[in-house]
Amino acid sequence: MDMKDLAGVITMTLSLTIPIVAIIAGIIASIKKNNNAREVRRLIIENHTDLETARHLIKESEERKGSNPYPALRWGCVLMGLGVGALIDYLLQLEPSGKMTIYFWILIAFGCGLGLLASFVIEYRLQKRNRQGETDGRSMSESHAL
Repeated sequence: MDMKDLAGVITMTLSLTIPIVAIIAGIIASIKKNNNAREVRRLIIENHTDLETARHLIKESEERKGSNPYPALRWGCVLMGLGVGALIDYLLQLEPSGKMTIYFWILIAFGCGLGLLASFVIEYRLQKRNRQGETDGRSMSESHAL
């Protein structure tokens, strides 16, 4: 068995085991998260925690659960950034005879980073607008209550 065959076997083995390990780790993390949430609820009930404290504890855990409300936006920006990087590479033709050189990967990484940066800016603006809408809605409902 020469080095090329060995490299192929190692590559194939890693390409199959890495996703399997990631899926198993995700399932284990999800199970532990659910068990911790049940434990918090059980302790709240056993310790006769007052209603406001219990709401606050449960609200905090729910807020952490939805930490990224825009996953499609993030992935869309990343994929568009990758496309822009590939397009720039194609237009500049930095590679001789269609081989993928280091310039290709640099431009792809740059496009991906640009997409993540665009996603961050858009998400920040959307969250800021949502927070302003919530405070405006609260002040209007409070004024109607009077």
